[in-house]
Amino acid sequence: MLASIFSINVLQTALELGCIYGLVALALFLSYSVLNIADLSTDGCFTLGCAVCCQVAVAGHPVLALFAAMAAGVASGFITAFLQTRLGVESIMAGIIVNTGLYTINLAAMGFSSNMSLVKVDTVFSLSKDALAFAGGWYQLVVAAVIILAACGLMVWFLGTRLGLSIRATGDNAAMVRASSINPAFTIMVGLCISGSLTALSGGLLAQYQKSCDINVGTGMVTIALASLIIGETLLGKRTMVLRVLGVVFGSCLYRFIVAVALRFDVPAAAMKLVSAIIVAVAISMPAIRQKIAFEKRKQEARMRHAQVHGKKEAV
Repeated sequence: MLASIFSINVLQTALELGCIYGLVALALFLSYSVLNIADLSTDGCFTLGCAVCCQVAVAGHPVLALFAAMAAGVASGFITAFLQTRLGVESIMAGIIVNTGLYTINLAAMGFSSNMSLVKVDTVFSLSKDALAFAGGWYQLVVAAVIILAACGLMVWFLGTRLGLSIRATGDNAAMVRASSINPAFTIMVGLCISGSLTALSGGLLAQYQKSCDINVGTGMVTIALASLIIGETLLGKRTMVLRVLGVVFGSCLYRFIVAVALRFDVPAAAMKLVSAIIVAVAISMPAIRQKIAFEKRKQEARMRHAQVHGKKEAV
């Protein structure tokens, strides 16, 4: 029973999807953890990247399709940032507005069809199959891992540059950044554009991985990415930027592994949303649970010390 649940196939699928969805978690890391902005346009932006990538891949350009998806994500992030910085819309409302508008745009990108198929179309995975023949059946994981590792490396490097440090400072204290003659509106715009490009790239990769695109493929993506982000930060900590970025990917892979194991327990398809919601709720509440456990442990130790001190006094 356990051998069938924790099989190599389950691990491989979890790692592949974890690397692909890790790009969304990395995008949320930049917008939520670094910029301190709740970007709720993630769901629509993910579907946008999926739709644009499908259309360009169908035209025979699977590699260009990924860059086209990223360009579409940049446009989505720019509009979200423009609403916030230029029109004075709150970040949550800006994300909701863009996410609502993207539903129609995504339908238009898919030719006003609710789904698209890439069954007989070349993808970056099929093109790399021969070049990665040494990897055998793991070639898809190699492609996804190379892309996510490149994204992680570029993210760590970028956040160490002058502009990246300005973005980090904007998330910590926008007033201080403004006093330092740095325009926080510009740093927010750059950060959300990068975040949107990573989200759309993830959608494009998923479209080519599963050879299909659905209008509802991005539903709940922001909560799943947030769960992956918190799992990584809880288990690996926040000591260095490299560790935080790698923790995001680790959290995404672990989340996908938990979902894959749940599927192995013959969980009905109709109940998967509930299972995902429970996993997200547990992941988000993990920091509070750990704090409560640590507090109770300190409380118990204090009681024991208090009892020992009073016991010695009574003995005297």
